[in-house]
Amino acid sequence: MNSLAAADLGQLLQLVPVQRAGTALLLAAVGLPVIGVVIVGLDIMPVRFAMMHVALLGIAVGLLTGLDPMLCALVACALAGAGVAPLARTPDGLSGAMGLLMSLAIAAALLVLAVSGVNAQGAFALLWGSILSVGTSDLWLLGALAVVVPGLFWWRRRDLALLLYDRELALSSGVRVNRLTLLLLVLVAVSVAGALKLTGALLVDALTLLPALAARRLGTSLKSITAWAVGIGVAVNLTGFLVALKLDWPPGPVLVLTAGALVLVVHLIPERRISSWRAPASASSVSLPSSH
Repeated sequence: MNSLAAADLGQLLQLVPVQRAGTALLLAAVGLPVIGVVIVGLDIMPVRFAMMHVALLGIAVGLLTGLDPMLCALVACALAGAGVAPLARTPDGLSGAMGLLMSLAIAAALLVLAVSGVNAQGAFALLWGSILSVGTSDLWLLGALAVVVPGLFWWRRRDLALLLYDRELALSSGVRVNRLTLLLLVLVAVSVAGALKLTGALLVDALTLLPALAARRLGTSLKSITAWAVGIGVAVNLTGFLVALKLDWPPGPVLVLTAGALVLVVHLIPERRISSWRAPASASSVSLPSSH
């Protein structure tokens, strides 16, 4: 029986859609957990929910106009991320902007779907994900994120470390906070859109937030937290995908449960702390607070 199950899994892994899905998850594991580090570090949890609604609006516009719905969702999320950046000067301002954005986006999406007579099933289906429908364009997007996001962290590691540690400290240190925040919010928005087909917008936390939450428990600096986040992302994505294939379960929920279980296990480990939370000059050694 075990050999038969192994043979079935081996046959599944030879299918092109399955190979594309696995490749997409590996690429996502490199870039998206790092985005999770940004979300947790900037304390912008509401941005995920706002971008889910914006993505739905973009999908609705794509269905109405005949354009690629995923491309429309990507553009809509990128524009929304750039649009709310000026309001990110305070956590309260950004939270309020996210709430307004969520309300307007979902209302506009429902209106577009209702007035146009477009079948809403296709729009809402993408919220649940369709990992086996991953195409070449999706792989290119995830590949770009896998290069750009870690590359940005390495290139601007000092500025990012200061910004994630304390905004006022970053400003006083000469960091162009507004420009960097704009770039980060756009990357967060694009990443949410890029993960739509993998887990669906409703379960995107499995690829972004959950690995970052576990990594913050294990790492003591921005560099180590980022490395842990990527490692956890790769482990969770591969394990969850293989389990889903073997048991013939939907990959999205399995990925979330796998990542969630790992987060719970990690939080049983005593938290690693350093003697002081001072921000050193070296970005790689800047430690992020354990909570906000």
